[in-house]
Amino acid sequence: MLDNSINHDVATKLREVADILEQQGANPFRIRAYRRAAETVTHLEADLPDLLEQGGIDALIELPNIGRGIATAIAEILATGRWAQLERLRGSLDPVKRLQSVAGIGPKLAQRIHDELHIDTLEGLELAAHDGRLEELEGVGVRRATSISATVENMLDRVRSSRHNQDENGPSVEMLLDVDREYREKSSAGELPTIAPRRFNPNGEVYRSVFKYSQGA
Repeated sequence: MLDNSINHDVATKLREVADILEQQGANPFRIRAYRRAAETVTHLEADLPDLLEQGGIDALIELPNIGRGIATAIAEILATGRWAQLERLRGSLDPVKRLQSVAGIGPKLAQRIHDELHIDTLEGLELAAHDGRLEELEGVGVRRATSISATVENMLDRVRSSRHNQDENGPSVEMLLDVDREYREKSSAGELPTIAPRRFNPNGEVYRSVFKYSQGA
């Protein structure tokens, strides 16, 4: 008998990861991958535990929209009831924990920065360090504020550089595979308009599918 509760729990976790990644401005194709996997699990007419037990990870990978990474995550959820990646992402949403990621800021100082300066992000912390608000906070001072400022600047520079390099390097392999998969699915289903290619088509036959890919999740 199908146990929808287990499949529902896995699908809910997959959607939650997608939602968090969207809030963080992550790659839209990565977000889309988790949401499509969640849809697959939601409409699955089989128990995930049974599939895993009978065929292992490969049985999960054979499902539509489930790659090896997501299949491994599903196996982790089924085995432990938890998903380490999701827990890390949940923690990243906590502004106090985010502030603690900066060297020199412990739990108490992070809480005070959040409560007294109303800062929730590293960008906000960087601004407070530059405009003098951070050093005026009791127990911080100029030297400590300068050290924190340099650390935050380096952290944000790495993030900005990573984003820039990703843009410069063009689409990822994951993105290209996602485009290819959706093109093949829609083409096979006859859902795409067709045109007559100009080259190597002496009879002017209309047969080539036209596909416009949307980056939205």
